[in-house]
Amino acid sequence: MRFLLGGYTADMDGRADGIGVLLAGAADDALAGGTLALADDVVTTGGSPSWLTPHPTLDVVYAALEGDGTVQAFRRTGETTYVPLGAPVAAGDSPCHVAVSPDGSFLVVSCWSDGRVVRMAVDAAGRPHTPVIAPMPADPYDADAGATVSFAAPGLDLAAAARALREAAGEEYAHLVPDHDREPVEDVDAGGAASTRPPHAHQAVFLPGGLIATTDMGYDLVRFWRDSPAGLRLVQDVVLPQGSGPRHMRRHPSGHLYVVAELSCEVFALAYDPAAAQGAGAWRVVAGSPLGAGTLPGDTAAELALSRDGEFLYAGVRGSDTLAVLRVRGAGDAVAPVALVEAGVHWPRHHVVERDTLLVAGQLGDEVASLTLDLRTGVPGRVRHRVAAPSPTCLLPLR
Repeated sequence: MRFLLGGYTADMDGRADGIGVLLAGAADDALAGGTLALADDVVTTGGSPSWLTPHPTLDVVYAALEGDGTVQAFRRTGETTYVPLGAPVAAGDSPCHVAVSPDGSFLVVSCWSDGRVVRMAVDAAGRPHTPVIAPMPADPYDADAGATVSFAAPGLDLAAAARALREAAGEEYAHLVPDHDREPVEDVDAGGAASTRPPHAHQAVFLPGGLIATTDMGYDLVRFWRDSPAGLRLVQDVVLPQGSGPRHMRRHPSGHLYVVAELSCEVFALAYDPAAAQGAGAWRVVAGSPLGAGTLPGDTAAELALSRDGEFLYAGVRGSDTLAVLRVRGAGDAVAPVALVEAGVHWPRHHVVERDTLLVAGQLGDEVASLTLDLRTGVPGRVRHRVAAPSPTCLLPLR
């Protein structure tokens, strides 16, 4: 199989030159379990292509050039050759994710440093244009911003759950339980004044029915939108626990939306409740779980992926350099930790599941590794193959 490889270039202290090609076995293999090899770069970029996304019908790939603050389209000209399509389009400060609408008519770009969510129209050839900034969020935990939206579903007492987990874990592992039962500590700057948290948009996911979900890890929000002639229209904000840092999401076949929290190393399950909001319907949190008892202080979660059958979730954990495995329970409305295993790379920034193989990009170790998945237990085994790759941040299967 072939994969496009995004990475950090010199403008963001990385060693990549642009978009590369990763081979897992032969190029036309249907499985990804073969020997890994790095081919020549597809194209040299003018900035760090930290995220790559394909157009649904055209031979076009979009790159978030994070250091440049732009999005660039690339048109495929051969099996592994691409050329720039149009000029880069300004998005904001540190665009880190690009999502394409199912019909290919527009992009949604998430910008980490300034918190922007930006809609860009796409023309018939695949060129993005006309960026429109969506309404910016307010910090739900800022007392001056007004009342917050409750993140807890009825019957879900995260404070009580945290106390029970800490008691069950004992003194040795109590520090690994998220602090939902403790009062948050307000950040104070050197002058003694309370500091204001910045927004950090991180990902967008298109959901059925024209709905779009985005994460803001700075404000602990999952935001829901609909497209309109004037740009994205906000439908609802769902607030997660303060300091959790929602990063990436995966939609489950059951309709639930799973969110991995970068800072608290948790996964939350969100569900749509048609009876909520006086019968108007709304999304709410229905479950949450730590990634596992082996995460360490200072760890940060990265990517979230689903197994092919939807039975397992895989979350990358940077710091301890592990992969958390969680099993989906019930009707998709619960998740439970199964295992925490070695990722086999340093700083597992991104990973993808291809049938019985999990490929993981180790950003700070300059390599990509493949691990075989036990399809019965869902647990990855030891590293099967690895290859040197410069500052990899994104793996995109080439179909």
